[in-house]
Amino acid sequence: MARASKTKPAAKKQTKNITFGRLRRYNFMAAALLAVQGVLVLVLSSPQKGVRPIGAFFVTKDNLASNAAGHQVTATASQHLFDVNLACVVAAFFFISALVRLLIATWRRKTYESDLGRGINRARWIEYAFAAGTMLAAIAILGGVLDIASLAMIFVLVVVTSLLGMAMELRNQNEKRVDWASYNIGLLTGVTPWAITLLYIWISHVYGSGVPGFVYWIYFSLLVLFVGFALNMNFQYKKLGFWGNYLYGERVYILLSFITITVLGWQIFFGTLK
Repeated sequence: MARASKTKPAAKKQTKNITFGRLRRYNFMAAALLAVQGVLVLVLSSPQKGVRPIGAFFVTKDNLASNAAGHQVTATASQHLFDVNLACVVAAFFFISALVRLLIATWRRKTYESDLGRGINRARWIEYAFAAGTMLAAIAILGGVLDIASLAMIFVLVVVTSLLGMAMELRNQNEKRVDWASYNIGLLTGVTPWAITLLYIWISHVYGSGVPGFVYWIYFSLLVLFVGFALNMNFQYKKLGFWGNYLYGERVYILLSFITITVLGWQIFFGTLK
């Protein structure tokens, strides 16, 4: 107990300079830098690189096998639906995050600051739903997930995980005891897209020549950064050290988001778009 009494005032002193005004400047800077990076990726990317075919798998009649067997035999077939340019996908998550950062620093500033005062940030979870969903889809495509159904499920799982983060904050407003149900369910839905992508990478390694080396770096570096988001929320609700101030956790979210998007964007660029 004596140790806690010394730590809390120190943490409070270190975080007292985190104000709404400073957070607004952080959001402005993040929005500008993210938008510039999105434009650079589009301008510098080679149009011939980073194009991936997206298809669908379905069951259909195998005419040759059916004729030979004398009865209907089905087989799995695939159909090419469209091509995805990863440069556009990378630019998309840069621009999504930049737009949300700009909105909460300007038009939605009062709502943003009012939410922070109550220990929530709805805009953050909406941003993560779309930006992180697009990011995980990009990582999955690099890992060999090229069927539209699997990509849709990965995207939706990330959206659900983000909405569970919002539910966690809404549920625990003005509560003395933290309800961790949304957080724990979010861990399950959050881990699943990574597990699916890892399964595809493993299958590629076992039955094929494996994915390019840079994909492994992307997978593990981004996984570590995504774990940082879960830890940041955990520390906020346990009020550990600096995280006793909700605004400190918000600043960490801004920094984590910026670093994660930047690292992924440029790893994909140098790995497959340049």
